[in-house]
Amino acid sequence: MEVAWLLETLKSENASMNKRDFLKTSAAALGAALLPKGGWAITGQQKIRTAHIGVGGMGMEDLKAIASHPQVVVSALCDVDQKALAKAQELFPNAKTFTDYRKMYASFSEGIDAVVVSTPDHTHAPASLLGMEQNKPVYCQKPLTHHVTEARAMKKMAAEKNLITQMGIQVHSFYDYKLATQMIQGGVIGKVHTVRAWSNKNWGFDGPAPKGNDPVPEHLDWNLWLGTAAERPYKENYYHPANWRKLVDFGCGTLGDMGVHIFDTPYNALALDVPKTIKNNCRKPNGFGYAESNKVTYTFGQTPYTTETLTWIWEDGYKAPRKNKAMRLPNNDQLPDQGALFYGEKGTLLLPHFMQLPKLIVDGKYQEYDIEKYDPENTLGEPIRNYATESPKHYHQFIDACLGKASCSAPFSYASRLTETILLGVIAGRFPNKTLHWDTEKALFEESEANQYLEGVNRSF
Repeated sequence: MEVAWLLETLKSENASMNKRDFLKTSAAALGAALLPKGGWAITGQQKIRTAHIGVGGMGMEDLKAIASHPQVVVSALCDVDQKALAKAQELFPNAKTFTDYRKMYASFSEGIDAVVVSTPDHTHAPASLLGMEQNKPVYCQKPLTHHVTEARAMKKMAAEKNLITQMGIQVHSFYDYKLATQMIQGGVIGKVHTVRAWSNKNWGFDGPAPKGNDPVPEHLDWNLWLGTAAERPYKENYYHPANWRKLVDFGCGTLGDMGVHIFDTPYNALALDVPKTIKNNCRKPNGFGYAESNKVTYTFGQTPYTTETLTWIWEDGYKAPRKNKAMRLPNNDQLPDQGALFYGEKGTLLLPHFMQLPKLIVDGKYQEYDIEKYDPENTLGEPIRNYATESPKHYHQFIDACLGKASCSAPFSYASRLTETILLGVIAGRFPNKTLHWDTEKALFEESEANQYLEGVNRSF
């Protein structure tokens, strides 16, 4: 996918949009922004005016968390579902409302300082790229994109425009995950040779695609919900509002949902790049839903914190992880429902998901450790076991960065690599039990038949 092609498609195919006005607004925004060397920031301004694309479900949580920052003014709300939009407007009655994010950008760009994208995965890149083109800082929910080409495009545009960006992985800013990162990089278990990560959630669907169609609810704009995805009839309980994660055209399965959270700390702590090989042990693809059970094996090149080759094994589904000796815990303890294990030269580190301290295991026994050794300056503070108070930190970091007061810890330069890694595992599910070889320089698989899945349909809508 060429970014320019997608942007032009988004700007030109809406018959009710005045293309001349859109381009005029876009050009003015592009010309007016001066990008300082340290990154785009709104210096000398006391408030950040935010626009929120997608305000139902997780979008409502994002909206509340961003708005809890004392220097935020919610200026625009956008959603294809009028019920979700109405609930959000009850909270922020002074915000302008939109159904189509393209019209929002075209008519209200000057009233927006930063954008929050909380849509289904397939709309992350289209909505974010259009905002970034107008030099808007973007906070985008995880996974960053639905396709590999989009992840690279968002990384590229953010870098070229020197924009403040953040991916919505709130636990990235939580105490336990930051402690685990410092422990691994501090050598607590030596160089790591294997990571095993898992989630017992099931965002897959092994059933057939639905037949027929149902009336589209009056409160839903089905065409706009589909966006760039292929056109299809509406079917109740299969897509909006809750089941899209299970479906290949809209979500990224359990790997793209919980995998991003659980991969994040090992990926960050070990300073990994994208993998060299990927293999997914799952059922044959059905073209509609993701497999309900996956076992994805990655291999990565060496970093300062790993052995020459790192093996990473991911498992998901109701029975994950499958019982094996390598994952047996001391005292016959049960594995947490979700988490990660680091296997190093000197021991093992267990990181449950979430809000639990890492557990150090040496010679089959739990070991005490001195946190001060890995955090001598007490930069982490004290562990807090309250999601409601911890979660806003990641959002507020983005706003503070826009104000020039902080730096984002999950910018698109990082988030794109993590997302690419996740998406390569998703693609491998199209070729069960086949090892795919990834050429990061060419951004292509050696197995040419897999390259068709690196980008999407990009329907004009």
